[in-house]
Amino acid sequence: MNYELNSIGLKKKPSETTVVVAMSGGVDSSTVAGMMKKEGYKVIGITLKLYDDSKEVATSKQCCSGQDVMDAKRVANKLNIEHKVLYYQNKFRQGVIDNFIDSYLKGETPIPCVQCNQTVKFKDLFEVSKDLKADAMITGHYVKSITSDNQTSMYRAIDENRDQSYFLFSTTKDQLNYLRFPLGGMLKNETREIASRLELNVADKPDSQDICFVPNGNYASVIQKFRPGSLQKGNIKDLNGKVLGVHDGIINFTVGQRKGIKVPNQDPLYVVKVDSVKNEIIVGTKDKLGKKNIFLDNINLLVDESEFNNKVLVKVRSTGKLLKAKIFLKNLKNAEVKLDILEDGISPGQACVFYKKDEIGYKVLGGGWITN
Repeated sequence: MNYELNSIGLKKKPSETTVVVAMSGGVDSSTVAGMMKKEGYKVIGITLKLYDDSKEVATSKQCCSGQDVMDAKRVANKLNIEHKVLYYQNKFRQGVIDNFIDSYLKGETPIPCVQCNQTVKFKDLFEVSKDLKADAMITGHYVKSITSDNQTSMYRAIDENRDQSYFLFSTTKDQLNYLRFPLGGMLKNETREIASRLELNVADKPDSQDICFVPNGNYASVIQKFRPGSLQKGNIKDLNGKVLGVHDGIINFTVGQRKGIKVPNQDPLYVVKVDSVKNEIIVGTKDKLGKKNIFLDNINLLVDESEFNNKVLVKVRSTGKLLKAKIFLKNLKNAEVKLDILEDGISPGQACVFYKKDEIGYKVLGGGWITN
């Protein structure tokens, strides 16, 4: 029988459509599960247990904690939907935590949330959803997706303060065609209002802020825990090679950082470079931070190369603004980005995400990892 498109762009009745909802235990994913249930879809909620939290590390500001798993279970019971918990601690340790530590020890500034989406959340959960014969996988991310002719495009969310497209640039085309993001066209307060109307216990739950395995933002303590003895003292030098002081470990520093350098100087000093080979921190005045050329590795494209023209927009940090740039793709694996104007604090290990504005909004073209 030929049906009209349902709310997630499939030619099936909602009652004949099975969706897997990734339920983190927060208000966003819980609300999405409630919306799908209310619209008549067959909903399977899946929660991932990603790390072994304890009293000394778990806080209410972290995602994926034991409390979050219990909150997800309560929401599933309230909605009367099937709910599964997958124990992915080993996958998460190998795919996210180890990469996070290795990156910091190389003098980079990693983004574990992208690695988490790239590995356990989208890769492994994607495969589980397929095994469950689900028609689509639904998440509570704030991004827009537009599906046409069985091809899905990703756009920035209408709520720019909540937009999470930067963290999803590494999504593959196959995954994007299977994923749906119902919150991309909503504001956060609207999400909470829906959760309240659905009488979900998480309607007023605070948003997670910290990285789940990094209590109170203390990266050094995590690295010391997993790699004892990895912190080595080294020199702090200026751009001319003069020794200005001593640091307690390069993991305590990132490009653009001002606080914690503890070197007296007439003008404020900033971290200009983290040299892991020499175990040195290079500092300079603010005017030395600006860069125009960025080199990228491990490019992921969500569109055909033909969609790239001379001018696109890029974002070089999650909280950064969109910058005008030219992108020169090399073998679809590497790229050089030339910014129109100088940008401060660009750090290896961060992502550079490509956008282009069209009649719908800011379309995500892909992105890559900053190497230099």
